[in-house]
Amino acid sequence: MLLHTKYSQVGAIEELVPLSLRITRFKIAGLRRKTHRRGEDTQLSVDDLPLADPGADPEECAERQELLERLSAALRRLGPRCREMFRLKLQGKSFSEIQRILGAGSINTVYTWDFRCRKELLDLMDGDGEAGQ
Repeated sequence: MLLHTKYSQVGAIEELVPLSLRITRFKIAGLRRKTHRRGEDTQLSVDDLPLADPGADPEECAERQELLERLSAALRRLGPRCREMFRLKLQGKSFSEIQRILGAGSINTVYTWDFRCRKELLDLMDGDGEAGQ
């Protein structure tokens, strides 16, 4: 149907091979133009790109080590109740479990202790705020 409407000038079957080759050449040229327009002809393959080094950055390692040392020193300077609060929180205990273990009269008391202990820890770490990260 397409041959009769679009290529009505083609009368003999021998003319179909050159016509099909010309159509193929136009399709290939169109594909090349499209890939160039999209920038796909200049892109690098993902397989050819170098992989990022999975190892940790030495600067980040040093900063993390310094932060851990400051945190450890600050935790040693905290009072016994605050150290116990942090220990229980690191064990995954809920505030109601901490209330029961520490013998607090109210859950709000535990919330207050937690707030004050975190504030004291930040103050001991020079108030950088990095302890919360």
